[in-house]
Amino acid sequence: MSISFIRVDDRMIHGQTCTRWALEYPCDGLIAVNDKAAKTPVLKAAYKNASDKKTFVWSLDEWRAKCGKVLASKDRYFLITKDPQTMKTILVDDGFDPGEVKTVVIGPCNDREGAVKLGNNQSITQEEADALEAIMQKGYEVEFALIKEAAIGNWKKFRGQFGYK
Repeated sequence: MSISFIRVDDRMIHGQTCTRWALEYPCDGLIAVNDKAAKTPVLKAAYKNASDKKTFVWSLDEWRAKCGKVLASKDRYFLITKDPQTMKTILVDDGFDPGEVKTVVIGPCNDREGAVKLGNNQSITQEEADALEAIMQKGYEVEFALIKEAAIGNWKKFRGQFGYK
């Protein structure tokens, strides 16, 4: 299996991702997909230096060009995006099939104007909710968890707040 864990996290790569989640889902490397980070040398370097694992910071176009190699790899990778919309583009719009992994874990999503607070450091906008709904409709479980033992629930618990039944 080349993708061992799928996460949306507005901090992308940080201590919880690199240490705590790697205990639950072993990996050999991390792939962060974010256009801004991939095109900003200082951000890219900071993310790459946040982990002692192989770390790639790619734009969405770079991901599209390289995802076949990721699937063919013997190594196991975390697939991380900064926002639900990018993950929706990868999993739903582009139809990327990560294999056995059918859960998307939603990590930190900062409180922002226009966002609905679901739990501690987990707030989403309507546009993000629309992306999560599309991911769920594609057959993925969507779980909200900063860390596994602090999970606040599945998307099905919250979707009614955004107009879904």
